[in-house]
Amino acid sequence: MIARITGDRAHAEDLAQDTFVKAFRNLAAFDTTRRFSSWLFRIAHNTAIDAMRRSNRPLESIDANREMAAGGAHEPAAAPAPDPVERRELGRALELALTGLRPDQRAAIVLRYEHGLSFGDIATVLGVPEATARSHVHRARKELAQRLTASGWAPPR
Repeated sequence: MIARITGDRAHAEDLAQDTFVKAFRNLAAFDTTRRFSSWLFRIAHNTAIDAMRRSNRPLESIDANREMAAGGAHEPAAAPAPDPVERRELGRALELALTGLRPDQRAAIVLRYEHGLSFGDIATVLGVPEATARSHVHRARKELAQRLTASGWAPPR
């Protein structure tokens, strides 16, 4: 998630270390009635967003030039592309579309579909009400569909 927010794997590794240090230092503040993963994602999200604000760097995709491996996380489950070339092209189009999303929507969609978090957990990580987390995911999906359709990747009918 940090790498997706920052767009820089090396910087993301440093921020991940910072995240674990912050988590360790604040372990006493962890509420054991809640999920540890949500708490840790929240710290990671805040660390990445703070770093981006400090650097004033634009958000960008780290995967835009990477070829998708077979079975990659960004493939649509219902209608996979029939050949590897189309699969790579669809992956690139999706990455480009993800890059254009607002940071809160992008984080919500990544947490939902790449990390499998529930809307409640996404809300905890992003520090918003659950209804807002649902709205971020809904709007991100709608925006992704529009962007992919505009780039020639219409959903099957």
